[in-house]
Amino acid sequence: MGDVSGAGDDVRRARYAVAAVFAVHGAVTGSFATRVPWVQEHASLSAGQLGFALAFTAFGASCAMPPAGRISHSLGSRTALRGLLALWTLSLVLPSLAPNMYTLCLAMFAYGASAGMADVVMNALGVEVERLLGRSVMSGLHGMWSAGALIGSAAGTLAAHLGADARLHFALAAAVLTVLGLAACSGVLDVHPAEDEEPPPRFTLPPRSALLIGAVGFCAVFAEGASLDWSAVFLRDRLDGSAGVAAACTTGFMLTMAVARIAGDTVVNRFGAVRTVRAGGVLAGFGGVLIVLAGRPAPAMAGFALMGLGIAVVVPLCFAAAGHAGPHPGQAIAGVATITYTSGLIAPGLIGGVAQATSLVVSFCVVTFLACGLAAFAGVLRTAEHGGRTGVSPRVAEVPGPRP
Repeated sequence: MGDVSGAGDDVRRARYAVAAVFAVHGAVTGSFATRVPWVQEHASLSAGQLGFALAFTAFGASCAMPPAGRISHSLGSRTALRGLLALWTLSLVLPSLAPNMYTLCLAMFAYGASAGMADVVMNALGVEVERLLGRSVMSGLHGMWSAGALIGSAAGTLAAHLGADARLHFALAAAVLTVLGLAACSGVLDVHPAEDEEPPPRFTLPPRSALLIGAVGFCAVFAEGASLDWSAVFLRDRLDGSAGVAAACTTGFMLTMAVARIAGDTVVNRFGAVRTVRAGGVLAGFGGVLIVLAGRPAPAMAGFALMGLGIAVVVPLCFAAAGHAGPHPGQAIAGVATITYTSGLIAPGLIGGVAQATSLVVSFCVVTFLACGLAAFAGVLRTAEHGGRTGVSPRVAEVPGPRP
């Protein structure tokens, strides 16, 4: 176990600080998502070209995540997070400056790389806070990410409604979020390795434990990506829902995810990670059945809400389980994050391909099958139910607060 300077209230303040970091990270994503049509028009891209360029986000994240743990090991978690989070917030400007597909691909690669590295370090810090507090906090942290994404998307929607140039919008948003992010980073834990702790390798394949945990995260993120990108299309094309009803379904799914994540720690602390994910898999599976069998918009909307409720806490618990599973939390979290990012990348396209060959109903049969897999394989998350890691070199965590 690590040595801690400070305790109690100071650790809780560190939790609030890392929660603010999650919110800032999410706000960048929400800000960008609302202005994708502007970026497409500015770069004169077809739908296919835009999709190709956006794929570089996940590609950049997957390439950059593995060395993130080594950066944190070398600099300490607080310094590493300051630098990587600032890179992420400032990278928001890059897509708006791209005049064509090739430069947009480069911009999205840098955007995704900075997102992925900051993601790894902040999740590792969340796991450390969870260990010190001795209870689950990861679901709430990811709930703050979702809340930040909603705030960022609301601000972006307003900017788009006012006809603001995305270059100006992104520059202002990046400046504000950079300041907020740096302020939040001053309160996070500063974790340093023990003197005899070996640094994680620069690049390596994810450990076996991360592969198993990542498979569970893969199912959840696949269902999330499919629901976010295709729920409105499903209601419009399959069930003849209006544009407003279709949009409300997607918004409702996002709100359900955010609320469930914020409240999820209470459930996890009472019932444990495994039982929570098993119950979530049952809920998500039932939601998928409602979607597939729906003949009207209302049952399908209820199904998507249940899907969001069931999968909401899975990814946070996957990161927690990875962080508790071995001597290098950042390395294991990077492995799980790479797998989940890959799932988010392929889900929308695979759903579209299956729908093209068969129908959207068959596509959501696939989603339902994967959601049910959460209940079957939840046992691999058992390490998330323990407050600390075993067989781990001691780590020194400096908690912000008054010195004795």
